[in-house]
Amino acid sequence: MQKLLELDQELLLYFNGFHAPWLDPIMMLLTKTIFWIPLYLLLVYLIIKYKKWDTIYILLGVALSILLTDQITSGFMKPYFARLRPSQEPGLQGILHIVNNYKGGLYGFASSHAANTFGVAMFIFLVFRGRYHWMSVIFLWAALMSYTRIYLGVHYPGDVMVGAVIGLVCGWLGFLFANWLVRKFNKTKSTLPPLPH
Repeated sequence: MQKLLELDQELLLYFNGFHAPWLDPIMMLLTKTIFWIPLYLLLVYLIIKYKKWDTIYILLGVALSILLTDQITSGFMKPYFARLRPSQEPGLQGILHIVNNYKGGLYGFASSHAANTFGVAMFIFLVFRGRYHWMSVIFLWAALMSYTRIYLGVHYPGDVMVGAVIGLVCGWLGFLFANWLVRKFNKTKSTLPPLPH
């Protein structure tokens, strides 16, 4: 375990090292949820346009995915494991690149940013994979959002990777829930794609 923690710190310093003055404000912008509101509105528009009366069930599925990722990471894991964020770690002060003195909360394992974004990405991919073959690029958005956390020094790569796995699982569960709602309450043929085998 100690070797894994040491590797995690080495990877953090490696990826955190790719910083530049012109990139700092961009990363601060990209890490903010509010910056991506146009993307979220576009996704809601696509859901309403192509899923019609199933929209409410799909949005409930998304809400469940986010609720699960947030409760697992922020509600349980962070206080339980109590792993300091790298930005809060005394041994990394002066070594780690911090932007605008932004340090986040005290604990960082696992990353709720990574969990939330990968959860939404998985859910949206499963909903639209039959219609938009390019929808897999949404995972690049989730990866970019997650990388900003390492760049800003508020998460270790391990925090992000575990958060991403949690997000993928919760996104899948949210999709299963949405499918169940559609089958139970929508008396017409389901507009959600079938579950992959």
